[in-house]
Amino acid sequence: MKSFFYLQRNDRRALTAVLAVIAVVAGIMTYTGDGGSMPPAVAADTTAAKAAGKDTQGGGSQNGGYYATEGRKAELFAFDPNTADSTQLLRLGLAPWQVRSIYRYRAKGGIYRDKADFARLYGLTVGQYRRLEPYIRISPDYRPASEVYSKPSHDAYARDTIKYPLKLKPGQTVSLNTADTTLLKRVPGIGSGFAGAIIRLRERLGGFYDTAQLLEIANFPQSALPYFTADPSACKKLNVNKLTLNQLRRHPYIGFYRAKTIIDHRRLHGPIRSFEDLRLYRDFPQEAIERLRAYVEF
Repeated sequence: MKSFFYLQRNDRRALTAVLAVIAVVAGIMTYTGDGGSMPPAVAADTTAAKAAGKDTQGGGSQNGGYYATEGRKAELFAFDPNTADSTQLLRLGLAPWQVRSIYRYRAKGGIYRDKADFARLYGLTVGQYRRLEPYIRISPDYRPASEVYSKPSHDAYARDTIKYPLKLKPGQTVSLNTADTTLLKRVPGIGSGFAGAIIRLRERLGGFYDTAQLLEIANFPQSALPYFTADPSACKKLNVNKLTLNQLRRHPYIGFYRAKTIIDHRRLHGPIRSFEDLRLYRDFPQEAIERLRAYVEF
């Protein structure tokens, strides 16, 4: 029998662990009872926690938290959103998180320059803005600096004939081949843009032989043509028998293909004697020849 009840060390440890678990389970069952009710202390704590939860949800607790602003009576008084402190802003009825938003905006360099800027405050309702708008006072120090300087009156430029040149009267004219931009801007309808375009086209052509050439400028006002005169004798001549291909092609009325035709004729048939020689080529229709008469010599 003694040998039957003898247990090895590992067996004794296992048996001890099993007995310990049984004892713990039995103790728990005895402590909780048959009905499974909570201990008095735990039940009391749970009841108190539930009661506290109901008070918090209902908003009736005196410790309602930082965001509990309901029930606070808002005041109305003049304020500058750029300088008002948190106490003033809270007294105006703003929520604490709105006050923090104002502080963050100002900390980043934001400025309320007029009343409408305050309307962009995050979370501000239309009703709140309408209630506060009559009391918003923006200090002049926060107004745009551009408003400090008065705009010059038109009288200040009345005698400035360079900025506002005196326009020509009907019947007065300027020469297209000699006038500079200052004189060109005296023509009604001609400003700096058109004056510069006239000069550039004159340099490319070598002069104007007809005022109608101005219509080659995009959107040029036709009403300005009577104020100009053009002298064909002032146009620079191009000797088509001496100039190179690159020199000929630069003229707006010749271009690459007509210049190449001229060079090929000179190579195959010798010098060009008149426009009749050019009339034989498809690249020189009658219209092109008429435009070149003032610029070509042989």
